[in-house]
Amino acid sequence: MKKKQFFSAILMTFVAIVLLTKCNAPQEVLFEENGSNWFTDGDATWQFENGELVGTVKDGAGFVMTEKEYTDFVLELEFKPDSTVNSGVFIRCKNKELSFTDCYEINIWDLHPNQDNRTGAVVSRTTPMAHVETLHKWNTYTISLEEDHLQAWVNGILTIDLVNEELIKGFIALQAAESGEIRFRNVNIRPL
Repeated sequence: MKKKQFFSAILMTFVAIVLLTKCNAPQEVLFEENGSNWFTDGDATWQFENGELVGTVKDGAGFVMTEKEYTDFVLELEFKPDSTVNSGVFIRCKNKELSFTDCYEINIWDLHPNQDNRTGAVVSRTTPMAHVETLHKWNTYTISLEEDHLQAWVNGILTIDLVNEELIKGFIALQAAESGEIRFRNVNIRPL
């Protein structure tokens, strides 16, 4: 067990070093309380509690989305889903709406009925390389998108390594769908 923890720590350190060397622009905070650089849409309720952005939905779907488009970046955030919510991080959205065809939908839904689309997948594009359990606890997503290369880590574990040329730039969104609650905090982006 100690070897596994040691190698996990080395892997996380390596990931951090690689991502830091890729980043040459200052970090930007997304979805700040009282910020004017994002908007909400849909059936979900979004509010801030103790610095956390909380999305609650009873039956339907809603999202928060940036007003600005992004191309290449490293996006880091923390998330805490309950067991019923369907959530996700949508990047390079062509329009100011959510679509798994016109955005890269990086899922947050451990109990997805189709486990090919569970947490760590890019819906309709790739299955997760590893299954990471995320329910009822704080987790991290690190998402790197440079040109046509998309990678994502959940809690330091690589779940996505995809080369895809379909989407070039777009908006970034966080989703709350179906029924339940999702919490986000420390949502930071560093353009590459």
